[in-house]
Amino acid sequence: MSRRRFRDAVQSASVAAAVLVAGSAADGGGPAGRTADHAPRTAASVSSVPAAGAVPAPASTSEEPTVDLDAALATAVEPLLAGAGEAEVSVAVLDTGSGARAVYGDGAYDTASIVKVGILAALLLGAQDEKRALTADERARAAAMIERSDNASATALLRAIGGAEALDAAHGRLGLTATAAAHAWGLTRTTAADQLALLEAVFGTESELSEESRTYLRGLMGRVVADQQWGVSAAGSSWALKNGWMPRTTTGLWDINSIGQVTADGRSYLVAVLSGGQPTKEAGIALVESVARAAVGVLDAAR
Repeated sequence: MSRRRFRDAVQSASVAAAVLVAGSAADGGGPAGRTADHAPRTAASVSSVPAAGAVPAPASTSEEPTVDLDAALATAVEPLLAGAGEAEVSVAVLDTGSGARAVYGDGAYDTASIVKVGILAALLLGAQDEKRALTADERARAAAMIERSDNASATALLRAIGGAEALDAAHGRLGLTATAAAHAWGLTRTTAADQLALLEAVFGTESELSEESRTYLRGLMGRVVADQQWGVSAAGSSWALKNGWMPRTTTGLWDINSIGQVTADGRSYLVAVLSGGQPTKEAGIALVESVARAAVGVLDAAR
């Protein structure tokens, strides 16, 4: 794709996403890309023979610059924040086929319930280390924690793995570098880039998690209950996800997050959207979905 066509595609995706947010409470859009192809060299004419002793000019080459996917993502996301008040958002997206990725925002956010993916990953790592299967009780709690976002199950499993310190250690094994677990698990702090690393550990092939563990966790994320199927699912036709939502008692504003895998136009994307300062849960969901769609749209336009 030429640089001009790519720029036009990103601008179109950005404008469309902004219109959707203005006209609907639950629309959204997203990012990413790849290096532009080389333009063909100009062929030398047969009659253009240099004079004796002359140094021929080097062949002319024309190469399009590499697309800055982070900048393209910023172009697509920032209009969505217009009129969002105190709301802040960060997003990271990966095209699992091409490896193209983009990130917007590097701030840390409260996880709310998306940390439950990390808690289960830590439980699975521990079971692998002990060369055992999960117990019936662990499996029941894991299903309740991911599929229904049951808080009591999350608290019990965090205790079972050894608390916040053990969760930090598991996160480190899975490639997270900027996440700090909290004993009150919903207050764990993380970044969109770290959550993308967690998704790569769950949905990728090179991971501390075994294939069996990855398959199990992905299966639960694909069966969340109907009223929790919002978020990154808005960016694709099929999905596996975990959402988090939490009102802050000091401000009354909401943390709204969504992480997962979606399929769009036959391609697989990993998407992590984090946000804070949302006036309502509904407004937060609408913004998160808009950002997820914009992020996937940017990577799709860059193919």
